Amino acid sequence: MPIVIHASISDQIAGWFPELGPVLFYLVVWGLVFAGTGLFVGAFIPFITGDSLVFAAGLVAATASNNLNIWVMATGVGVSAWLGDQVGFTLGRHFGRPYLDKRKGRWVKTGITKSEKLFKAWGWWAVVVARFMPWARVFVPVVAGIAKMNYYKFFSSNLVGALAWGTGLTLCGYYSASIPLVKNASYLIAAIFIAGSLIAGLRVWLLNRRTS
Repeated sequence: MPIVIHASISDQIAGWFPELGPVLFYLVVWGLVFAGTGLFVGAFIPFITGDSLVFAAGLVAATASNNLNIWVMATGVGVSAWLGDQVGFTLGRHFGRPYLDKRKGRWVKTGITKSEKLFKAWGWWAVVVARFMPWARVFVPVVAGIAKMNYYKFFSSNLVGALAWGTGLTLCGYYSASIPLVKNASYLIAAIFIAGSLIAGLRVWLLNRRTS
């Protein structure tokens, strides 16, 4: 079922381009990616502001001939994802827990709880890994802000995660148009990246535990 939903939403997003044109399509995609975490929109419509949107943007760039530049699109998605998380982090840092408590709903509360556990367990790596998880990408930046994570550590981890997810998944969508195997392997690539991040994070955690 998730695969069917993912494909359906991707088709709908691809249908935006003829109506919007190149410039507006860039701006809408980047704006939604930013709003997904920066304005907390992803807490309510996680599919349209997440993987489906980014992957479909790459597909459209591949089929739109010279009207869309894939590198402009992919770079813009990565930067928008990074900016969105920076805003989420800032909101969490300055407004704290009350900001999250105002967001009602079972899915929101579950996402907050899971994100707090993920951040507590993995720290720096949690921000990187969160980008590949629909619920975590929305809540982890705010949770990191509430936990008063060092700004420069968040800055670097957010940059790695946002560019790997945003730029990487957009390029997967682009190349899947000409290389079908890439489409099937896109989430495998993401899974490998997450596994590598978790292993590295576990190693850091074990070293810190031995030191303490």
